[in-house]
Amino acid sequence: MIPTVVWGTGNVGRAAIRAVAAHPLLSLAAVLVSSPAKVGKDAGELAGLGRRLGVTATGDVDAVLAAGPRALVYAASGDVRPDGAIEDISRALRAGAVVVTPSLYGMYDCTNAPDEIRAPLLAAAADGGGALFVSGVDPGWANDVLPLLVSGLGSDIDTVRCQEIFDYSTYDQEEAVRGLIGMGHPLDHQPLMLAEGIPTMIWGGQLRMMARALGAELDGIEEALERRTLETDVVTDIMGEFAAGTQGAIRLEVRGLVAGEPRIVVEHVTRIHPDCAPDWPVPPGGGAGAHRVIIEGRPRIEVTVEATDEGENRAAGGNATAAGRLVNAVDWLVEAEPGLYDALDVPLRPAAGRLGKR
Repeated sequence: MIPTVVWGTGNVGRAAIRAVAAHPLLSLAAVLVSSPAKVGKDAGELAGLGRRLGVTATGDVDAVLAAGPRALVYAASGDVRPDGAIEDISRALRAGAVVVTPSLYGMYDCTNAPDEIRAPLLAAAADGGGALFVSGVDPGWANDVLPLLVSGLGSDIDTVRCQEIFDYSTYDQEEAVRGLIGMGHPLDHQPLMLAEGIPTMIWGGQLRMMARALGAELDGIEEALERRTLETDVVTDIMGEFAAGTQGAIRLEVRGLVAGEPRIVVEHVTRIHPDCAPDWPVPPGGGAGAHRVIIEGRPRIEVTVEATDEGENRAAGGNATAAGRLVNAVDWLVEAEPGLYDALDVPLRPAAGRLGKR
């Protein structure tokens, strides 16, 4: 068994604990938390498993890393503390762990990552003998392995479009929904995630990675953004009220240009209520969320994936699949050479040994 630590118990961390507990080759060694209120709680309780796992949460990072875990799932936030996330992950790599995480946007395409991010992580992996795999929480597979797999079914390809479509009214992460994305704020408010250049920083690596896999060269990346206001007040179960006239939906595109034409596109359509921007793409059957890949060409191919988890937290399905992609890569990374890996390196494999085991 591979002793595995989960660092963080938010939306991704909870799903990661469940994924580690289900994996036949992994054992949950520790759970790291930053909230004193969570210290001492059983991991099964924190993950919503309905059963105890016999591992209690701790805030003692030094002690956990000193124990020499073979693997670590880093699920702490890197949105507003990228330097802190790099430092934390470097510590784990130096301790000899393989690390999987969604928290470093700049490392989605580790081959072309900025040197100020890549260099310290590469040095830490070399020093400790660890390996690092970063895949997005949006989730990453929907913007790399799925579109690339689907592209292999066609003949001529004009464009590759990856869509995330979500109603965040039940998403248990108010800081991201109100603060980073700007739901509930006036349209003259500038949320961080929608600032010019930030979408390219986040998803540009995925565009470059897909282009590399498709044998194309990007000559630029452009952004397009639309924002819509709520027509009426909306009250959500988790985050409370969002007032009429404030931002209720966004449609964001990050476009990879090949010979001046947008050929690879990552698109996000995000709402705080399904009544806002009903003319924009919606999930099939009016569900809470979906991920869709559209290959325009011959033949035209469209694939939609819907995932649900955590009951009323309907948007958590994407987090769960993102965590699954990361956790299921751990045993592969343990056998790999020390270094940095991306989605083109790490295979997506069947969930062997888990059929009917819940």
